[in-house]
Formats: sequence, C-alpha cells, structure tokens
Amino acid sequence: MNGSGTAPAVPRPAYRRLSVAERRAQLLAAALGLFAQRAPEDVSLDDVANAAQVSRPLVYRYFPGGKQQLYEAALRSAADNLEGCFDEAETGPLTLRLARALDRYLAFVDQHDAGFSALLQGGSVVETARTNAIVDEVRRTAAEQILRHLGAPEPGPRLRMMVRTWITAVEAASLIWVDEEKQVPLDELRDWLVDHFVALLVATSATDEESARAAAAALATETADGPVGILARRLAPALSGAAHLL
Repeated sequence: MNGSGTAPAVPRPAYRRLSVAERRAQLLAAALGLFAQRAPEDVSLDDVANAAQVSRPLVYRYFPGGKQQLYEAALRSAADNLEGCFDEAETGPLTLRLARALDRYLAFVDQHDAGFSALLQGGSVVETARTNAIVDEVRRTAAEQILRHLGAPEPGPRLRMMVRTWITAVEAASLIWVDEEKQVPLDELRDWLVDHFVALLVATSATDEESARAAAAALATETADGPVGILARRLAPALSGAAHLL
C-alpha cells in the first residue's frame, strides 16, 4: 500500500482491437467448439457470445443471418478441415498415405464427436440444402483425392463406386465408434479401415480391368512389413481352407 492507504493500481493488459478476419475467426472457433459438444439446435447465439466473451449484438454484426448463417459458416470451416485431411503427397506406398489421411480424419472426429455425428446423421432443425451440399462436397473431394492417388482422375463407374463406398464405410465406422463410446483405439480403427480399402480394391479388380490396373500399381509399391504384407499373412490361414475351390 502507498502512504495514502490505497493499493497501487494493477496495470491492465493493453487492449488490442481484432481485425474483421480475426474476429470472425474467433466467433467461428467458439461456435465450432460448441457444435463439437452439442447438436446444432442445442446451441444458441447467447452460448456462442459467452464462449467468445463478446456481446450478442457483436455476433449478429458478423452473422446478421443469425444462428443459421453462423452454423453454415462453422460447417464450412469444419468441411475445409475435413477436406484437407485427404490432401496427401503422392509418394510412398498407397496404404501409408491412406493411414496418414485417416489419422487426421479420425483425430477430427475424436475432437468434434457430437458435432461430427450431428453433421453426418442429419435430422438437425438447422439442416438445409446448403448444409447438405457442404457435406457432399467433403465426400466428393475425398473421393477425387483418393482416385488421384490411384492414378485414375477420370475413373470408370466401378472404380468410382468402390472409392465412394469406402468413404461411406469410413463415415459409418466413425459414427459407430463415437456411438459406442470410442471403445476401439484409434490406431486399430485406422488400420482396419486401411485393410477394408485394400479388400474392396482387390475384390473390385476381379471383375473390372481399370480397378485391376490400379490395384497392381498400388500393390507394387507395398512392402512385406507394410499394411498389405501384414494383411496377407493374416489372411493366409483362412484362405488356405478355400484352396479346394481353386
């Protein structure tokens, strides 16, 4: 205390005004954090304002369309993150590229479990044709990137269907994983999904020449100690029982 008996003033940290882009990013981050924990219809603008430590009018200033506009913007931000998960360099064995992409994808699912479920399962009161289009764009982008890794940017119907089927399986497995309280370790889920991709590709190659070429090129880059080599050794005992069918 000083001589007058008044405690010395504690200096406050300097206030920094955020730019428009920074403030918008702050509000979207707060909204995504809430949507990660609760379904969109359970999140109010007051919740977002409180999470961002700003006033409700400020939220309206940046999102005059209210909750719907904010949700779509947050969904767009999440979609950008998911699309980036499959952006992988075209080097090394295909299964290792897929594993790295899945690591990023599943990490997002883990961090945004409730929001991810609400996003993919639909039925939300704030769901619209635009939000559905954003989700479909993520699927299309993922398929295009995987087909690029397979050397088939303009695939025929069977190879394209195989890749889209696998993406659907990844989504379904992620939702089940969340619903069943994440009982399976993430690395085991990732490895199983990679095995699923290999199995689908090989099965499709049996009746489709384009898929057979893609499978041959992909398998040529694999190693004995990689995912395909491990899968082949695990399958060998089971397949030996079917030798009489050959």
